[in-house]
Amino acid sequence: MASRSNSSRRQRGFAYLWTLMLVAFMGVGLTIAAGLYATAVRRDKERELLFIGHEFRQALESYTKANGAGQYPLTLDELLKDPRFPAARRHLRRLYNDPVTGKPDWVLVRQQGRIVGIRSASTQRPVKQDHFDDDDAGLAKKTRYADWVFTYPYDLFTVQLTAEAKR
Repeated sequence: MASRSNSSRRQRGFAYLWTLMLVAFMGVGLTIAAGLYATAVRRDKERELLFIGHEFRQALESYTKANGAGQYPLTLDELLKDPRFPAARRHLRRLYNDPVTGKPDWVLVRQQGRIVGIRSASTQRPVKQDHFDDDDAGLAKKTRYADWVFTYPYDLFTVQLTAEAKR
């Protein structure tokens, strides 16, 4: 009878050890899953930032071409309701929040006091570093989201820098 109780204790100890190992493996698995989830969320925010950047770029293009003057807006509100026309003319549906920061804290890119583009205020490092569309080729290899500049035209600063270099 003594050997039976001794064997029973050993089996319970073995089951306890397996339970501890199972809990440890579950902890490691959950840690890995949390990292993958965080990366997936950042990629979603990047896709949203690219979409919103394109929306602003299209709105700036629509605004500059609206009356043939080639003039950029002074404020973002002018993209919502163009003051140059008596009837409501909208170039942008609404002012979006920056998906990375979650706030409407866009950094406005200006030239001669007029808005030619926007960029994020976030200093986080982007996950996406390459394989952008042609219009967004200038976003490749940037170290911060704040370096992702969305202007109209998309190559506004590249064209200006090349023209200045030729002088």
